Amino acid sequence: MRTLLRKVSPLLYALMAAGAAGQIAAPGAARSNHLKGSSSPYLQRASQQPVDWYPWGEEAFRKAKDLDRPILLDLGAEWCPYCAQMDRESYSQPELAAFINDQFVAVKVDHDLQPEIAARLQRAQAFMNLPVGLPLTAFLSPSGKLYFGGGYFPAKARSGKPSLQEMLKGALHMFREQREVLEQSGFDVRKQGGAQFHE
Repeated sequence: MRTLLRKVSPLLYALMAAGAAGQIAAPGAARSNHLKGSSSPYLQRASQQPVDWYPWGEEAFRKAKDLDRPILLDLGAEWCPYCAQMDRESYSQPELAAFINDQFVAVKVDHDLQPEIAARLQRAQAFMNLPVGLPLTAFLSPSGKLYFGGGYFPAKARSGKPSLQEMLKGALHMFREQREVLEQSGFDVRKQGGAQFHE
């Protein structure tokens, strides 16, 4: 059978072999992301997810600006059970990851590795009357203005709580339709003490 496939189409054989080994990613899913090599166990675990995660830093904001996309920011910790649950039921799913990769720039922050950034994000969400616990899900403009967010969101809506995908679509709609307003009223999480802050 293998010999016949090689004769008929070397490309088809290679694709089938890769698929059988689980090497073909869903369209839009990341084959690997930018968290590899992190010293954080929480971020190391996320490096295996199909979401194209970036660590907090200039590279992520520059990409968001170049692509003119909002930033999906996930703040969590290794010890947080709901962070692990959200990673497992949402961020590890290829179809949802493909949507995130196509529409957002995704940034993941470890609460324990970067406590000063975590505190800044939590202050911003508190200022906007949004949840401040973990996991913290925030949506930022490319300039760093936090304009929408929440906490844990299930993969499917339940008990009156919207699903993560519903939140993603809502944040995307706000970014596209209310850009000027959110840039003016959003909380700038890239500033520390009133000055532009670079990591």
